[in-house]
Amino acid sequence: MQRKFTHAFHIPGTLAADLNIRFTVPSGCTLVHVSFGNSAASDATIDIGTSVDTDGYLDGGDVGDSNVPAEFDKDDFNGALLSDAGREYPHLVDGTIMVVIVDFDGAGGTAAANLTIVLTFVEG
Repeated sequence: MQRKFTHAFHIPGTLAADLNIRFTVPSGCTLVHVSFGNSAASDATIDIGTSVDTDGYLDGGDVGDSNVPAEFDKDDFNGALLSDAGREYPHLVDGTIMVVIVDFDGAGGTAAANLTIVLTFVEG
């Protein structure tokens, strides 16, 4: 059985700038789910990829509003690092630098507040 693990990020308060989150994955793994929400009616968006292509797995996902997170999974992964976008999960090899970019207000709209991002991976 494959083991699931998560990386969660919570940023309290109203964002005033974009986020640029980077971490190295601890082993070979597959990204299977993303939860992205905030407490406002925000226009924030998320890109997920690697240091090679920062939106290579998910390009421009909209935030969930008013404490109802948006969810992204296989059919939502639309980035250029995928060989069959929308039909495969992103697989990362050990040591890959994972990147999460949040545009805090989309294209100049309402800023996100009390933002939470949860990335769920399957080991292997």
